[in-house]
Amino acid sequence: MASSIPEMMRAECKCEDMAKCVLGLKELDISTYKKLLESGPMTAEQLGQLLGRERSTAYRSLQNLTASGLVYRETRSIDIGGYYYEYAAIEPAQVKKMIKGTIDEWYQKMSDLIENFDRELLGE
Repeated sequence: MASSIPEMMRAECKCEDMAKCVLGLKELDISTYKKLLESGPMTAEQLGQLLGRERSTAYRSLQNLTASGLVYRETRSIDIGGYYYEYAAIEPAQVKKMIKGTIDEWYQKMSDLIENFDRELLGE
């Protein structure tokens, strides 16, 4: 993946590349999100099996996605007592809004920095 804005503009980027960059996700996180969209809500263990990964690896990815707001978890009760967590992905339209909002915030921050560029550069 490109490491600078000019490199990114010259490179052929995909939506996944942009989502990883803007939301701070890893390749596994994208795969996890897609699998939840395709298959519906599931446990970390079920997800690990579908991804061909250990449950703990799937769980770490789910934690990343939950922290970014792309996945939420619900508590399910077990009839004989106890509970477990089931994870579900938010709709792509919501992800699109999140990405756009983050980019808009970043743009505003960069615009503010540019306005003060000459003063900061000269130490005024």
